[in-house]
Amino acid sequence: MAREASSRFGWLRSVIVLLLAWEVAGRFGLVASGALPAPTAILVRFWADKADYPPHIAATLQSSFLGFVIGNVIAIAAGVAFVIWPVLLRLFRGVNIAVFALPPIAISPVLVLTFSGMAPRVILAALGCYFVTMTATVLGLTQADQRCLDVVRAYGGGRLQDMRFVQLRSALPTILGSFRVAAPAAVLGAILAEFGGGGRYGLGTYLLGSLGRADPPRLWGIGLTATLIAGLAYAGFAFLGAWVTGASRAVTVPTAAPPSVATDTSVASRFLLPIAAALLPILLWWVLLAVLSVPEMIAKTPAGIVDYLFFASSAESAQQRLAGALAETLPITLLGLFAGLAFAFALALFADAFPVAMRNLMPVALVTQTMPLVALTPLLVLLLGRGTALTLWVTISVTFFPAFVTIAQGMLMVPRAALDVPRAYGASTWQQLKLVTIPAALPYLFAAMRLAAPRALLGVMIAEWLATGKGLGNLLNQSRGYLDYGMIWTVAVVSVLVAVAFYQVVVVVERWALSRLGMKTTE
Repeated sequence: MAREASSRFGWLRSVIVLLLAWEVAGRFGLVASGALPAPTAILVRFWADKADYPPHIAATLQSSFLGFVIGNVIAIAAGVAFVIWPVLLRLFRGVNIAVFALPPIAISPVLVLTFSGMAPRVILAALGCYFVTMTATVLGLTQADQRCLDVVRAYGGGRLQDMRFVQLRSALPTILGSFRVAAPAAVLGAILAEFGGGGRYGLGTYLLGSLGRADPPRLWGIGLTATLIAGLAYAGFAFLGAWVTGASRAVTVPTAAPPSVATDTSVASRFLLPIAAALLPILLWWVLLAVLSVPEMIAKTPAGIVDYLFFASSAESAQQRLAGALAETLPITLLGLFAGLAFAFALALFADAFPVAMRNLMPVALVTQTMPLVALTPLLVLLLGRGTALTLWVTISVTFFPAFVTIAQGMLMVPRAALDVPRAYGASTWQQLKLVTIPAALPYLFAAMRLAAPRALLGVMIAEWLATGKGLGNLLNQSRGYLDYGMIWTVAVVSVLVAVAFYQVVVVVERWALSRLGMKTTE
């Protein structure tokens, strides 16, 4: 009993030790010449500003909550449709990736000029939730035990009955796990829209108004308030997931199932469907601009982008600026992607082997994920400079956490009986991971890679936008200052194309690896 209580409150001891070390470092200016204030200084400033916070917190909570609900409802419905009709998954692949890869910093000004009120914040919050939850829904539904599906079909059930009685229940842990990532993402999406989109209230607006006052305690107070909101959202869904599914872990190993769509070798599947998937985002782009009646000066259709980049009088200059920015962004994106995935995988292995220690480290990991980067930027610049180290830190920060949660969820779903066999033969913890846990969690590992590929590019662009003055992010920031909407839309489109290319490489590797193991793919 004492050991259980000790492990349960181990995270509290870790937080206390961290706060004490932080207090000493802040009081004596040991970090970044005082850019890291002591927690007590932050609390004093927070108390002095206490009257400012309620309307800002209420505005952020309202937009992030609406975005979370709307984004996840659409994501789950889309995931169910994609599994029932697999052709839709391939048809909407381009749309799904484009939605996830759209840089919020690029579309925020367009949304603000197109919509009014809280709509831009709600839209960005919903976009932050959609892809994570949709991917988790598809993954969970497709990993249902084939034997249970056979039982339903033996009694005359069809796809809808499979979904109702087996697949939705099997996918529930994975969907609830995705909510842990989607909730902080909704908060951060709303704050980023506030930061770049004006408005009177919101933590992002409050942060923007405080950046020029050289008041680190206030900046950290705003950032930690946003972190607390996102952290509580994460903890709430973690508790809900444990309460709903804690006693429902599988006890047997599901049998392998063939890929759901890979056997279709018709001309339509091999040629026409990929072409339709590539053209659908362009068609929707055109339709949305027409329906929303975006002003012509701001709205850039696909034809407008082509004209701006290849036929306009400034096309040569635009091409040179874009090529130079890409040459700076792509190498660091690849490096950050691999570093973030390696860190996430190592952390997931550590969490599986030493769950008590992982619970102690989780608060620190959650803070690095949920603290708004605009609040951390002054400290990071002083600590790391404005070079590659800063960009890598930001990229790993936005990449590793969703990947870690997805991989850890896959390892958690490994059946107890599968681990009992190697234990009975005296296998070590590493041998259990190598022989059972890692192979069984491979679908989740590739799902994490698909999540991380677009986020790596987004992380690099955020670092470039906020601090380094290089690459696509800086080009986007300059274009916003010059009201160069042609380049803003061009950067957004190019970033989506790069993210799609990264994503497709992961899909090809996933199909090859899982097909050799006889496992089901989600693509």
